[in-house]
Amino acid sequence: MATRTTLTILLTTCLLMVGIAAQQPQTPIFRSGTEIVDLYVTATDKNGRLVPTLGQEDFIILDNEEPQEIVLFENEVRPITVVVMLDTSASMTPQLDLLMAGAEQFLIRMLPDDRGKVGAFNDKIQILPAQFIGDRDELIRQLDRLQFGNPTRLYDAVGASIDDLTGVEGRKVVLVFTDGEDTQHAIGWRDVLEKARAAEVMIYTIGLEMDYFNGVRQVRSSPDKRLKTFAEETGGGYFELKDSDELGPTFTRVAQELHSQYVVGFAPSIRDGKVHELDVQVTQEGTTARARRSYVAPQDQGQ
Repeated sequence: MATRTTLTILLTTCLLMVGIAAQQPQTPIFRSGTEIVDLYVTATDKNGRLVPTLGQEDFIILDNEEPQEIVLFENEVRPITVVVMLDTSASMTPQLDLLMAGAEQFLIRMLPDDRGKVGAFNDKIQILPAQFIGDRDELIRQLDRLQFGNPTRLYDAVGASIDDLTGVEGRKVVLVFTDGEDTQHAIGWRDVLEKARAAEVMIYTIGLEMDYFNGVRQVRSSPDKRLKTFAEETGGGYFELKDSDELGPTFTRVAQELHSQYVVGFAPSIRDGKVHELDVQVTQEGTTARARRSYVAPQDQGQ
């Protein structure tokens, strides 16, 4: 009798648990291996002002021109891990104080959960400190340790910054400044883009036109044309300046953008391990979205 009673109690309990579970909302279950592709999106109006009031319904994601269901939407600040990489070649000598002051404007606007490094490039590449840190004052002090030289290893510098960010979790950013063109490199600009795509790194670029004496005559520098390509392909921003007085406001603008981005995500419907084109659109009239233009789709095992 005791055994029968115990079985009856167990059976009743199980039935009650099933009934309770049936009444509770079910959490969506994604099949094994499904990954969400995060896209960090900057939305601006026709005057270039940030638009902070959009909802999920205002976004459209196209993967190889095919609309995707948005399964993730956030309008909250996510921490960044950033390498601030500065051109300290000879042509920048007259403007180094303004450049460092501009970089400080970015660093002091880092939020408590942000992490960063600072770097310089000329005939060599330097990135400090060894580990990403969140101490803004220490990062500013590291600016004083950056060295100067010639020529301009722009592509190598961006590539080295991406290498430092590879394996870091969360939102990864390279912010690079230069007043000239790449004059010496071990890797090409296409290799840089491939690195950025694989590591999912966003590249912001600032280019400055300026007059300087090259040892023979007065010349005007021209920022490398690939700066715009790096930014557009990875979802960052490109800023081309005519006056060094614009450095401070521009570094400030980059900090504002990075802390005002939307996160929209989708689960890829085609998982072939190939590079896919991305297009993020906004339905609100007069508003433009900026995000990375490609990603490497995940691949199911056995494919």
